[in-house]
Amino acid sequence: MPENNAIVARDLVKVYPGRGRRPAVRALDGLGFEVPAGRVFGLLGPNGAGKSTTTKILTTLSRPTSGTAIVAGHDVAAHPAAVRASIGYVSQGASTDPLLTARENLEIAARLRGVSAGDARGRAKRLLDEFGLAEASTRPVGSFSGGMRRRLDVAAALVHRPRVLFLDEPTTGLDPEARAAMWAEIRRLSGEEALTVVLTTHYMEEADRLADELLLVNKGRAVVQGTPDELKAALHGDSLRVSLVEPDAAAVRTAIGRVPGLRDVVIEASGVDGVLAARTDDASAAVGAVIGALDAAGIRFGQVAASHPTLDDVYLHFVGHTFGDATADAATEGVAA
Repeated sequence: MPENNAIVARDLVKVYPGRGRRPAVRALDGLGFEVPAGRVFGLLGPNGAGKSTTTKILTTLSRPTSGTAIVAGHDVAAHPAAVRASIGYVSQGASTDPLLTARENLEIAARLRGVSAGDARGRAKRLLDEFGLAEASTRPVGSFSGGMRRRLDVAAALVHRPRVLFLDEPTTGLDPEARAAMWAEIRRLSGEEALTVVLTTHYMEEADRLADELLLVNKGRAVVQGTPDELKAALHGDSLRVSLVEPDAAAVRTAIGRVPGLRDVVIEASGVDGVLAARTDDASAAVGAVIGALDAAGIRFGQVAASHPTLDDVYLHFVGHTFGDATADAATEGVAA
């Protein structure tokens, strides 16, 4: 593995066998990517895209059906113990004991990783200070807020000084303030500790704010990889989005067909709601023309917005539908290994 890469994955395939009437699920379909060392690397995709399956393989919690993965210089299949010694992992669920104090949780986590008793106490104290939990260190974890508990989960994953930290949907369920605090911790870890962080998320804003580099994943396949700015810059012009009310997709497409200068037009209709998304070189001119065309056709609509390209637009461009309307089978993210 090249020295500047913390992770190299090649042609990863994961097939969960069918059970009873449930068919087999191909959660990963030849996924491959590289993660530069010391960076925050984001795996971005809708629920069911294969993010958590990928994380389970890279952390040795699941074995690939085929393909290879090297983490911190170790093959996940041939040397799983070496991989586990080199990584920290924060799953979607809480990993700390609610009946123990924060300090006890960290000391036990360190001891389970082979750290001596004296070093475990020292590392627990340092991490409690760094994560702003020192004043609550003697309280049972069950009394912590969701944000405090999540910070403790991350601290517990760092007690043995790993080279790579995996965070699987780390801010799901947190309020905006707690989410912002977690973002700050992740950036600090990458910047001050030179830690490689692999972040799986379905939050576009989180990926845009945190990731040095992103891999968009859809249906177990790599879609496109690059920095958030590179991916957005690849889409020239502006984005136009219109919220539709009880839309008839065919009627919308006919009406929009009369508007010049639109490209990459996608119309999605589901029940009473829908969206028209398109790209244009002149958003100011296109907004008025689109509103006029929809009005003339008697098509009801709500908010009309024009903006510079976002990660939503990147996803739409490369995948062909909006992120929120992704059709990936969410069951693939939760299938047991």
